[in-house]
Amino acid sequence: MNIFDGSGKGAARIRYLDANFEVVTPGSYVVCAVTGKHIPLEELRYWSVARQEAYVDAHASFEAEKRVGALPTDKS
Repeated sequence: MNIFDGSGKGAARIRYLDANFEVVTPGSYVVCAVTGKHIPLEELRYWSVARQEAYVDAHASFEAEKRVGALPTDKS
């Protein structure tokens, strides 16, 4: 990264890894894949390595897992 890469005030592009992430394009936040809320990078705690997406909290992560069929749903 160099000084010409941008101000880092918009959305960041992230490569999500096991227990860590790598900033591909600087920014100050990522967008939750479930809620659409902005997540400041310093508050980012939940993501999917397989789907390469971020979640605002544990509930959003759980909902994402249900959406892809990885967990049971409430429907009978």
